[in-house]
Parts: sequence; C-alpha cells; structure tokens
Amino acid sequence: MLQSIISVVLVLGGLIFFHELGHFLVARALGMGVRTFSLGFGPKLWSATVNRIEYRLSAVPLGGYVNLVGESPDSELPEGFTPGESFSLRAPWQRILVVTAGPLANFFLAFLIYFGLFLTQGRMEVLPVVGELTDPGPAKSAGMLPGDAVTAVDGAPVQFWTELVAVVSASEGKALRFSVQRGEETVELIVTPQVRTRKNLFGEEIKVPMIGVVSAGKTTTVDLGGGSAVVEAARQTWAVVSLTVQGIIKLIERVIPADTVGGPIMIARMVSEQAKVGFTAILSLAALLSVNLGLMNLLPVPVLDGGHIVFFSLEAITRRPPSDRVRAGATRVGIAFILLLMGLATYNDLTGLFK
Repeated sequence: MLQSIISVVLVLGGLIFFHELGHFLVARALGMGVRTFSLGFGPKLWSATVNRIEYRLSAVPLGGYVNLVGESPDSELPEGFTPGESFSLRAPWQRILVVTAGPLANFFLAFLIYFGLFLTQGRMEVLPVVGELTDPGPAKSAGMLPGDAVTAVDGAPVQFWTELVAVVSASEGKALRFSVQRGEETVELIVTPQVRTRKNLFGEEIKVPMIGVVSAGKTTTVDLGGGSAVVEAARQTWAVVSLTVQGIIKLIERVIPADTVGGPIMIARMVSEQAKVGFTAILSLAALLSVNLGLMNLLPVPVLDGGHIVFFSLEAITRRPPSDRVRAGATRVGIAFILLLMGLATYNDLTGLFK
C-alpha cells in the first residue's frame, strides 16, 4: 500500500512539476521575472530566496507551480522588479514560448524516459514465430504449421513479427511467397492473404489483408547504443503523441465512448497496478501520462496553455490584446469546460471504482 502511494505521488507530482519547470526555465532564459517557484502545493514548509526568486517546498507534493511577474495585465509590479521583467508586457511571441514550454517539457520528459529504457534494456521485439492458425485460413490452407518461423517473404528477410504484419498488410491480397524455418528444414509456401474485417485500437471496423496466424509470443531483446536509443526514443515518443491525438479526435467524434474518460482516481489506480509489476512498468506509464498531460494542456481552451497560445497569437496578428470583456467571457467558458470534464472524469472514476 505504501509503495503504491509513493508511486502515485512521485509520478503525478513529477509530471506536473516538470511541466512547470518548462515554464520557469524559458521565462528565466528570456529575462522575465519570477516571484515563486514551488515544489508542491499548499502550506509552505521551507523556502529560500535566491536572486529575488523564492524557492519553496510545500506540503502537498503533487506537482508544483511558478508565479511569474506580471502574469496578468492588471497585476501590480512587485517591489524590486522592473517593467521589462513583466510577463504581460513582453512581445506575444515571447509569451507564446513561455506558455508552450510546459507541454513541450512533458514531451521531452517522455523522450528522456524512453531513451533511458532503450539504452539500459534495449528494444524488445516479437519474433515471427507462428503460434496458432485460424481454420479455415490462408496460412493453414497453404500448409503452414504452429511453430513455423517465417524467415522471408518474397525474398525479403523478416526478423520480427511487426515486419511480417507490415508486409501482409501492404500486400493488397496478392499472393506472397513465404520462406519458413521448420525445425532444420526450410519450407517454401505460397500464401494468398484474404481481406477481412477487424476492429482497430479505437473499436472501428477496418478491412485489412490477413493470413490467419497468431504470434507464438516468443521475444528477443535488441541491444541499442546511444545513437540508436535516441532515434528509438524519438520514434516512440512521436508514436505515443500521434496515437494520443487520434484518441482525442476519436473521443470528440464519439467513436470512443465518453465513459472511457478518467481522472486522478483512475490514474492513481493505473500507477498503483504498475507499481506491482515493476519500476520499468511505472516509467513506461509515466511517459504515456506525460504525453497526455502535454497534449491536454495544448487544447485551445481558455485557462489552459493552448487557450493562452490562441489569445497571444491573435494579439500578434491584430497588434492588440483581446478586450477585457472577451477575455473574461472566454475564461468563464474555459472554466465551465474544465469543470464539466472533471465532473465526467470523476463520475467515471467512481463508477469504475464501485464496479
């Protein structure tokens, strides 16, 4: 129980803190004033002021926050700071950089996690070994047997299961020549994929060529050097970002049901479950959650980073900031949206908890 609680605090707190750290570092790099940078929320446990910045350790260790000088146009300039250090008085492009830095920090954190995992543990790949065959199916009809290891398709070497799937998916139903290792014997088989309907990750029905085989689940680990680990980490981060964006779009299109939206309770349960599996599982989940946090903050909703980016971009185009009335109205809409989303997530969390 204690291990689960510590894991939840470290993961959730670390993701939010890294997000705020992105805002802080870019603001300081641009010479903007920072009043407070806190590790945690709530009552102050400890603080120290260095170069006019108060660094705090607060009681609630779920994240952190950064308090910039002049965050809003009507805020007063603190004593000891100059107008040139005010966030609201800076050019729109500089404010956009500061606001965007938070989500980008989350993407970078995911990249660092994947890089560390690939560098220390390598890349796990599923081998192209057949486990089961559907009856009737193209592979079984062609004479393929459980335990066969596919070594080549149409003369092109096949090392991993993902490569086999890619070749079959791109075949458009045309006949393929399989080279199969069966014990010490190499067997040549002609397999004609059949276009069948299956459900994708989002539950949509799609038509793809299939040969009717299931992986045996045998895996191997490919060791990676520093350069390869960087490439794989970048590729994996982009894949997760792309998949998450598709998920958000499918949710808006109602392809994914609304009851799949979860909040802190669901996230805490996920972290707790992965903590029982091991450290690697927690890190993988943290990378996934970090990408989700970054993308959610980029949504063009007022009060979120994405909403601020929209306002600052409009100001850069029109050469004047939105009126107080527009900004206030948009803020109310944004708060209402966030409260509605939080309410839905909490309802789904509690429903799932009782189920």
